[in-house]
Order: sequence, then C-alpha cells, then structure tokens
Amino acid sequence: MTEKFSFKKGHRARAAFLIFDYAFIVLLCVCMLVPLLKVLVDSVDPTSHGIQLWPKQIDFSAYKMILGKSSLYQPLWVSIYTTILATVIGLTMVTLAGYVVLQREMPGHKFIVSSIMLTMMFSGGLIPTYITIKTMGLMNNVFTVILPASISAYNIILMKSFFEGIPGTLYEAAELDGASPMGIFARIVLPLSKPALASIGLFIAVGMWNQYMNFVLYITDANKKNFQVKVRDLILNDGLSGSIELSEELLKNAMVVIVVFPFLVIYPFLQKYFVKGVTLGAVKG
Repeated sequence: MTEKFSFKKGHRARAAFLIFDYAFIVLLCVCMLVPLLKVLVDSVDPTSHGIQLWPKQIDFSAYKMILGKSSLYQPLWVSIYTTILATVIGLTMVTLAGYVVLQREMPGHKFIVSSIMLTMMFSGGLIPTYITIKTMGLMNNVFTVILPASISAYNIILMKSFFEGIPGTLYEAAELDGASPMGIFARIVLPLSKPALASIGLFIAVGMWNQYMNFVLYITDANKKNFQVKVRDLILNDGLSGSIELSEELLKNAMVVIVVFPFLVIYPFLQKYFVKGVTLGAVKG
C-alpha cells in the first residue's frame, strides 16, 4: 500500500510539473509573439493605437516609401555581402579551430585551449581595440568589422563539443583506411556536422546582420555603412519624410519589420538543424 501511494503521489507531482511547464512555455511564447505582432500591425495600420493586435485597415505606404528610397540600396548591399562573408569565414575558421582543438595528442593542446577560453573571460576593451585598429591603418576596412563578428571562442567550443559527439569508431576506421587528418575532416566530420554548421552559421549571420557599433566606430566612409546604421540616421534625421503624410511610428515599425524579415524567412528552414545542433553541443560540452 505504501509503494502504491508513493507512486500515485509521484505521478500527481509529475502531472502538476508538466501542467506548470506547459503553462510557462505558453506564457513565454505569448510574451515574445505579442510585441512582434504589435510591430507588424503598427507598420500597416495608421490608426493603430495601444495594444492593438489586429489591423483595422491595411496600408503599405510606409513600406513603399522605405523600399523606394534609393539611398538605402547601397547600405542594404553592404549588409548582405558582409553577412555572407562573415558567415563563410566564420564557419571555416570555427570548424577548423574546433577540429584542431579536438586533437588532444597535438603538442601545445592545453595551451591552445586555455588561450581560447581566456578570450571568453577577458578582452582588450573598446579604447585599446580602437587605438590598435587605427594605428594599424585598418579604419574604413569592412574586414575590421567582419572578422571580430565571425570568430568567437564560444562557437569554437560549441563546434568542438559537437565533434566529440561523433562516434570515435568512425575516426578509427578512416585512419585504418589511410585517411589523413584533413581527409577525415573533409569526408567524415563536415558531412556529419550539418546541425552544428546550421546553428553556428545562424549565430554568426544574425550577429553580423545586426552589427551597428563597429560600423559607427571603424567605418567613416558613407558608402561602406551598413543597413542598420543608415536606418538609424534616416529615422533620427527625418530622412524618411516625404510628400506622403505618414506618421513617424508607422515608418519606424515598418523599418523594424524590413530589418528582421530576412531571418524570419530563413529561420524556419534551419530550425530542425538549429535545435539539434545547439542541444548536442550543450549536452556534450
């Protein structure tokens, strides 16, 4: 009787926990979705006010005005190609670094790992970094912004953790077949690392797309400014005003939607890889 009572008590506790867990997740989703929905509604409804989650009327004038501004085309192109470059460079460097760090028998392994971990806790600081870049003559060079955004110690550790989850028998079988370390990396490790590549690639791409401060600090050439910097300048300097009478809030919300739209489209296609890659990296780390 005691065992039966304990089982029922444990079952009730588990059910209560699951109910609380699901309720918390639903509440969390609502808290995230409501602001997004409000921004979307406020970007198409000039009469929207307060917490209005459904448009009373739909007007795309703000989008037409913003997308019709030729001054935004060059900054948009800068954001697109810098994001692509940062993602390609970042994935290349992170995968190679993660694979190298995985080789425990490599001379200096502990020193290399310690050096990478050290950068996660300490940095040079904003002013020393700015002085160094200016002294080296790297101002107005887009790679000054791209490289810091593409290479991250956290991403290297995450990739290394994912590589550790690949069965060791695959490495051993490849070595017995005469494969070199780089051959193993290219033919076995990379094809099995799609979830990690997708998740880390998304991290890098989102971070680079949203870059603002580094473009302000290190890029003074107006033709090399990215989309986010130009958007801010237009909003603050009333550069979005035109012959069509549109409210400032309507234009701002439409701009926010345009900025986040690319990743709202991309994310659903990467979601299955993204969740799996982050979970495996967290468990194996």
